[in-house]
Amino acid sequence: MTKRQEFTVLKTYPGFELREYKPCVIAEVKSSANYSDAGSSAFGSLFGYISKGNKAEQAIAMTAPVITAKRNDNLTEDQWFVSFVMPAGSTLADMPLPINSKVVLRELAAEMCVVASFRGKATSALSAQKIAALRAAAEKQNVALSAETRVARFDPPFKPSFLQYNEIVIPTI
Repeated sequence: MTKRQEFTVLKTYPGFELREYKPCVIAEVKSSANYSDAGSSAFGSLFGYISKGNKAEQAIAMTAPVITAKRNDNLTEDQWFVSFVMPAGSTLADMPLPINSKVVLRELAAEMCVVASFRGKATSALSAQKIAALRAAAEKQNVALSAETRVARFDPPFKPSFLQYNEIVIPTI
């Protein structure tokens, strides 16, 4: 089974959870494509990195989810950041340097986020609907959110869409 990014559920609200994510390292690629194409265009570079496409020629375990993030609230702008979370306990000092210059390693501090899960193919339309619902539910509970939005996909694209598990993740402020 694929390892998942580590977190603790702090509180459960109607329609979402408040989680604290543990510090982690991500391998990230900036994609100037529409939402539907961003993941596909970045996946090869990221998969190459964990498949010995790094200066140490070291294989790195695949983790879930694959994250497609928008760092502002303009979801129509075609600039996305697609990332793989490195195995738990990794630090920047531990990780081999990427060969592909598109792949950037970043260390993320522990952070609190609101999270809503859903099933189905994480299309642009369905994701936008789920993002709006999560933001509205958090506002109703007086939880202040950042402008960043992440769509976390846990299943391969060939899995039947009605079985695909996804989450919308939004950091708090």
